[in-house]
Amino acid sequence: MIKGCAVELDGQTLYVETGRVARQASGSAVVTLGETVVLVTAVSTDEVREGIDFLPLTVEYQEMSYAGGRIPGNFFRRDMGRPSERETLTSRLIDRPIRPLFPKNYHYETQVIATVLSTDRENEADVLAILGASVALEVSDIPFSGPIAGVRVGRVDGRLIINPTVSQQKECDINLIVAGNRSGIVMVEGGGKFVSEAEIVDAIFYGYEVLQPLLKMQEELREAVGKPKREVPPKGLDEDIQARIRATVEPLLQDVIRTKGKKERQNKRKQALDVLLATLGEEYEDEEWLIKDAFHDLEREMVREMILEQGQRIDGRAFDEVRPIECVVGILPRVHGSALFTRGETQAMVLTTLGTELDEQRIETIYGDQYRSFIFHYNFPPYSVGEARRLTGPGRREIGHGALARRALEPVMPAKEEFEYCIRVVSEILESNGSSSMASVCGGSLSLMDAGVPIKEAVAGVAMGLVKGEDKVSVLTDIIGDEDHYGDMDFKVTGTKDGITALQMDIKIDGLSKDVMQRALEQAREARLFILDEMNKTISKPRSHISEYAPVVTTIEIRPEKIRILIGPGGKTIRHITAETGARVEVDDTGRVYIAAPDKESADLAIKMINEIAQEAEVGKLYMGKVTKIMDFGAFVEIFPGTDGLVHISQLDRGRVNKVSDILKEGDEVLVKVLDVDENGKIRLSRKAALGETLEKDV
Repeated sequence: MIKGCAVELDGQTLYVETGRVARQASGSAVVTLGETVVLVTAVSTDEVREGIDFLPLTVEYQEMSYAGGRIPGNFFRRDMGRPSERETLTSRLIDRPIRPLFPKNYHYETQVIATVLSTDRENEADVLAILGASVALEVSDIPFSGPIAGVRVGRVDGRLIINPTVSQQKECDINLIVAGNRSGIVMVEGGGKFVSEAEIVDAIFYGYEVLQPLLKMQEELREAVGKPKREVPPKGLDEDIQARIRATVEPLLQDVIRTKGKKERQNKRKQALDVLLATLGEEYEDEEWLIKDAFHDLEREMVREMILEQGQRIDGRAFDEVRPIECVVGILPRVHGSALFTRGETQAMVLTTLGTELDEQRIETIYGDQYRSFIFHYNFPPYSVGEARRLTGPGRREIGHGALARRALEPVMPAKEEFEYCIRVVSEILESNGSSSMASVCGGSLSLMDAGVPIKEAVAGVAMGLVKGEDKVSVLTDIIGDEDHYGDMDFKVTGTKDGITALQMDIKIDGLSKDVMQRALEQAREARLFILDEMNKTISKPRSHISEYAPVVTTIEIRPEKIRILIGPGGKTIRHITAETGARVEVDDTGRVYIAAPDKESADLAIKMINEIAQEAEVGKLYMGKVTKIMDFGAFVEIFPGTDGLVHISQLDRGRVNKVSDILKEGDEVLVKVLDVDENGKIRLSRKAALGETLEKDV
């Protein structure tokens, strides 16, 4: 059955249809805004694969080239299988709000695919894909505690707008994606340009208020065309077994959850689990995974009770206390900028490399090709958490953390006109116990300063957590891994002393109030200021110079009339400069000359050669020129490459000259003085005025 619904959002009509296409999927939806169209499908298998004791959910978002009227630029001219960074990040945006809404014991392989079929290059497809995923799941037979919906919230000139266009986003000082369900906000992702905590909270809750009609629309669709949901048999242990588990390991877990060191705590946890399995494992061999689940559920319960009732954190810190911080810069001799940022048991070594325009990242999208001059990469090797596993390319988590760090630092990066370099920052996580992405932001800020990049302000980040009981809420500053795992919120906030630059929030509970969010953001602000103070003790402003090992990038201006001369016939002159100096030279139509050289010596030589070519004749100055043409009325003399002037026959000698060829012939070198340069750039020269003088004397 085909069913469609339209919803008005901030003057825009969003249309959702289900039942027309992809009918063999468990559920499908087509979402349209403007001329942007996204198809989302959801499929779940009928049987559980052997050995699966988790939710095998995969979410794929793909932007097809035909959607933007483009043909792929690769050799095969087809959309390749490897997703782009943008596609990966959007897949994460869809995954994060829907994953917690599946039943805990639902272990059927489930796949959600969002495909952009058309784009008008103004209305973004990501929020449409979030909505479409929820609709597809709602009308399917897949158990899902939805609906959810997402909207983008922007602010232009102080006014909040919903789903700003690509053009409007360039003017936004707040740009957030807010996802929520009937119970409350479930996800926030975005950034701002040094905005206050109160402004961020207002934007988030405005977005949540606006998305309510999208939830109602999905409920109506589900009632009209939704399939009956699958029955998921409850799987659990009876009360007697749970009591035996508690009696066996509760005393051991009391020690585990009060052990401060991560590695020691992991060892004690493993020992406690081994004791439990040795006690009950043989008797309940087929239910071992349920016993393990019950073990971790018990630990979760005990950690939360310790925090809520006893006011005690796992590592003994106060709720608003940041772990000990150590900052070091300039740790590596040859890299252009380096920093080691350590916070508790989380450590990031962050390296900055300066490059030229040739190093900029070309990004091919359905919106057109883009070039990125600030690149941030995040690496999470297995040794950082004491594991040994095969090294692979970056996964979704690494790509997501790198994008978050880049977004956090972008507002403080210098304008291209101020700093001509391409900048790549790499965060190598050497040790991890929570908040490694925020350590990357702090280390990135330090590393950029060490590299001499003139960033506007230092940037720091902190991850906030939350534990919510029936009548108590505890907000935790700078959470460790176990607090993230057993808590109800992971809220990452970055910014300068003046305001927020980026945030990312995932909530696992219902009904996070505005007051609690304000409290969390205020606590994050206090922590951020503390961290910035610690960072400033090591380096408080960018170095005044870049590394001697960095390339030299500079620009000079020449008159547009000189562009042709600088380039030369078929590019001959500019290629000669590159061959002689090793510098890359480019010139645009305005006369701006871009020079990228491997070192200062090469850059200086290239500038000297360019200035010689592009120099202007000065009245009264002597030049050693070359006769290029003899005429009856005088001789044309090239005084520097591409520039010549006329020596009239009367200016050849002190006495009368009957024939120009009596004095000069083509190819002769002759010392001349500039008499005049008229408004058209024509140069009058004199040999007579230069007689008796030497070039050295004039210089």
